[in-house]
Amino acid sequence: MKFLQRKERKGVSQSNATTAFLCSLWVNPLRPLRFILFLLIAYCAATTFAQTKPAKDYLVYVVSESADKIALVRFGPNGARIDHELQTGDMPVDIDGPHGIVISPDRQFYYVSIAHGRPFGLIWKYATKDDSVLGKTTLGYFPATEDITPDGNFLFVVNFNLHGDMVPSSLSVVSTATMTEVARIQTCTMPHGSRLNPQGTKQYSACMMDDMLVEIDTRSLKVARHFVVTKGKEIGMNGAPRKDAAGSMNSMPGVSGMSMPMKDTGGHGMEAPKAGDTSCQPTWAQPSADGSSIYVACNKSSEIVEVNADRWQLVRRIPARAGVYNLGITHDGTRLLATNKRDQSVSVYDLKSGKELVRLPTKRKVLHGVVVSPDDLYAFVTVEGIGSEPGTVEIIDLKALKTVATVDVGEEAAGVDFYQTEPPK
Repeated sequence: MKFLQRKERKGVSQSNATTAFLCSLWVNPLRPLRFILFLLIAYCAATTFAQTKPAKDYLVYVVSESADKIALVRFGPNGARIDHELQTGDMPVDIDGPHGIVISPDRQFYYVSIAHGRPFGLIWKYATKDDSVLGKTTLGYFPATEDITPDGNFLFVVNFNLHGDMVPSSLSVVSTATMTEVARIQTCTMPHGSRLNPQGTKQYSACMMDDMLVEIDTRSLKVARHFVVTKGKEIGMNGAPRKDAAGSMNSMPGVSGMSMPMKDTGGHGMEAPKAGDTSCQPTWAQPSADGSSIYVACNKSSEIVEVNADRWQLVRRIPARAGVYNLGITHDGTRLLATNKRDQSVSVYDLKSGKELVRLPTKRKVLHGVVVSPDDLYAFVTVEGIGSEPGTVEIIDLKALKTVATVDVGEEAAGVDFYQTEPPK
């Protein structure tokens, strides 16, 4: 009986609530519409906050290795597109193969490494105001990644020697004023990923076939130190690697019994490791925002190795996606970006924890380069594509951690560098 009374009272209570709600709608019929409108405004505001259109145009230069093209890509409130493009190289029949690009600190010039040659490659100097060629000089075999000193006076270009014998190659130092090679420094087998620390005092590159990180003193123009990045064999040493680096690793202190990787026949970082292969096969060296650490992309073992630049010791090994290839870092030093060549994706990491914040799949396969805008709002990623597919530039909103635009460029999009921002067009 009590149960029936409670049930009756509950039914009366629900009936009263329903009646009150219906009465409120009769008195104020706009109330539910206002509530719905409030929800829509809140949702749109949240979405807009996460993916706000840029208030200005961001411009990046991109080279396409199989198309012999240089493109200026524009991204802004009106979307992303190619602003203009031009041909590069001077071989009338063969592909010249522009691979790397870097823009001078004063934004007046840009420099493009031409990888293919007969047999040597070149570096070309262009004016940003009209894309005119201002000079060029011959370098070594397959000049690839490059960087420029903070004063803009010198280029450091690794001679990757992709198609040559498995012997130690070199790094070319070029005076930008005269476009003269002032030094050629022997480093290691297949050096790649040339980057200077923010102070401009040290240059770093990864030895793809020697499992090493090499440091060059930019004042003496000599190799200062090298570091073995193979898992379980990490060791830092002073001076240059021995001239027969790949064959002499077993005689180095602490690395006896280590087998070095064979040449990547899968295409420059596309071959997965075979069973039992513990080699790193590094493809990039990226100094931190303050220069205190160096991050090395282990393309084969799919890890990112952090080396302390002062103590020249291993800090940690961060698990990465398959075929991690190129690295970029935000200017505030909080995030690391990685292109994953075999995973068809880009990863963004929190540097303090080493945690992957997001994995972003890309439109096409074979990832290449990445550059971050000076305000740390956007990252620009190049994707090579396969066969006759165009290359792609994918633009990532680093606040929302989402890909917000893509632009097709010439085949095999490779090197990329940030030019400037300007009012939208």
